[in-house]
Amino acid sequence: MAEYDEPVTLTLAGIARLAGVGRAAVSNWRRRHDDFPAPVGGTDASPQFSLDDVEAWLIRHGKVDESSAGWERLWPRIEDLGDRDRMGLVVAAIGERLAEVKDPGTAGPVGLTVGEQPLVDEALRLAERGGSTAGFAELLRRWLSTHVRQVVVTPPQLAETMTAIAAELRGGADVEHVMDPACGVGSLLSAAARQWGAPPRMLLTGVEVDPVLAGLARARLSLESPDLSREVVSEDTLRHPIPLRKPVDVVLCNPPSNEREWGHGELATDRRWQYGQPPRTESELAWVQHILSELGEGGVAVVLLPPAVATRRAGRRIRAALVRSGAVRGVIALPAGAASPYGVSLHLWLLTPPPVRGEGDPVVFVDAADCRTTSTGGRAAVIDWDEVLDRFRVALRGGDAERTGRVPLVELLGDETDLTPARHVPAELAVSAVDLRRMWTGLDASVLRMRDVGAALRPLTVTESAQELPAVTVAELERSGAVTIVPGVAPPADEVQRGRLESRDGLVELLTAPTPAEEDVRDQEWLDAETARRLEGEGKAVLTEFGDVVVVVTAFGFDAWVETSAPRLLGPYLYRLRGASDLLDPFFLAACLRVPANARQAGTHASVSSRIDVRRLRVLRLPLEEQRALGEVHRQLTSFEDSVAELSAVGGRLSGALAALLAGGRLSLP
Repeated sequence: MAEYDEPVTLTLAGIARLAGVGRAAVSNWRRRHDDFPAPVGGTDASPQFSLDDVEAWLIRHGKVDESSAGWERLWPRIEDLGDRDRMGLVVAAIGERLAEVKDPGTAGPVGLTVGEQPLVDEALRLAERGGSTAGFAELLRRWLSTHVRQVVVTPPQLAETMTAIAAELRGGADVEHVMDPACGVGSLLSAAARQWGAPPRMLLTGVEVDPVLAGLARARLSLESPDLSREVVSEDTLRHPIPLRKPVDVVLCNPPSNEREWGHGELATDRRWQYGQPPRTESELAWVQHILSELGEGGVAVVLLPPAVATRRAGRRIRAALVRSGAVRGVIALPAGAASPYGVSLHLWLLTPPPVRGEGDPVVFVDAADCRTTSTGGRAAVIDWDEVLDRFRVALRGGDAERTGRVPLVELLGDETDLTPARHVPAELAVSAVDLRRMWTGLDASVLRMRDVGAALRPLTVTESAQELPAVTVAELERSGAVTIVPGVAPPADEVQRGRLESRDGLVELLTAPTPAEEDVRDQEWLDAETARRLEGEGKAVLTEFGDVVVVVTAFGFDAWVETSAPRLLGPYLYRLRGASDLLDPFFLAACLRVPANARQAGTHASVSSRIDVRRLRVLRLPLEEQRALGEVHRQLTSFEDSVAELSAVGGRLSGALAALLAGGRLSLP
């Protein structure tokens, strides 16, 4: 273990991050373990602990893996720098030095202070143990999460979708040069490398006005794609376009939006404004024209833009010119939550240079704002990226897909030239008489199922009792050995597969806790069964068995249920409770835990992100026979809830179909 002249200290929250647990767990360790390190500073309310002492204690007690502890302990020392740019430069320097070791031709970092250089040297020593790419990725993730409000990052699933759309537009043609003129930390270029990387012909070009982000992107690409040619330049590309080494085949971009000082006055006579000079308030259309100017013959661009760009009056003339020339190949409306700002449905504009378009080709519109599905855990709606791609592919080939349309250019050249997809696609597919009969049949079946399940619950009555039944906390059950509690963990990122899980054969789902809608953009995740079992044996994964009780401890997604689809993996903020079969009935346990009043009493409001302390939850103290009887009632109640939800969904579809038929004048009265 390395020693340093200046001791590094941690708060309780810092220890929790280091160990990958909640702050309550760290407080519990302090109470239960006499050898927990003593504070070396701070106050009683916010004590400070020595990082060396804490790390040694965590390794000694098996709370962290010794092989990965070095990377975990390096971050608090970087965080102590405080300044966003200094922290970012150090992380970028670490990445570039690690890449220099792998590829001696890589240019090394410059501009570090005497106090910052030891952090880079320590990273090189850690890299000798292996895992240099994963170590840098963890440091980059920590830096981004610390400055999440200051740095806009394209989410991985969106980046993968944009590259897949560009590949479809290319129609199988080779891609030798991919560019991102506003590359940030290189998320889109990294996705492009995975999509088309074919060394040594492939060239990745990134431009970023922020030198810190440019350095991080350069380091990231050097580590992730060492065999590809790459060039990341720190420059204001609108004001000073960089010379290109060869024509660009694909541009992927998530440009800045709502900017006023983008160079409107000084670029008034710029040659790139072939479709009209962008007004000061239309910086996004300046980016669109800049991107078109960078594309070579046969090139394509996929650009993420705010929905207002498709309809603002100030940009209608430029939109009309773009459409008239054939530069706009299509527009896709994404579900809200795809990227920042998460509260709106962003658009993807699909662009091609006008000379490659056939005269009269229609513009493809896809309204994918409704493409959501149930998450792996069955507790939240997430974006169905596969459905977004499927709709686009069908529409591009001229097929009939839901909420898609192909509109001739002349129909778009009105007074407004509104390119909002919802304006140009049918809201629903046409409903036939057969479809309507099927919906009514489905509704009748759902009503019968709900009545059958409800019949078993109807005889239940309220017991008038002035005496409150005795209860016990989960912590007391744990101490008595009646239940074991294991928190879920995030398995290694490079082992996780993502997408749509069509079959569970040989695969194990990864359950993740629901998040607020503005952040919930995850896709389904899973691991193969053999890897999941291996990781569990190494303490890097938590698998469920049939009859386990799973508890979600986030305040906005609190729930508890009995596992009937095991084995599955549990991610962070999920707990596995495994009770002794001769002491606890799992369905009774879940019934007691999931009551909202129980969660309110067990909640902690010490920070902005309130969480539930699973050990504070209370369970009625009853004999096993009574538990089993009440557990059976809980099963029936769960079935009733599912039946009500199914009836609501079926009824909603039927009501929507009838409303559409009514509005279209297709309902005949009896």
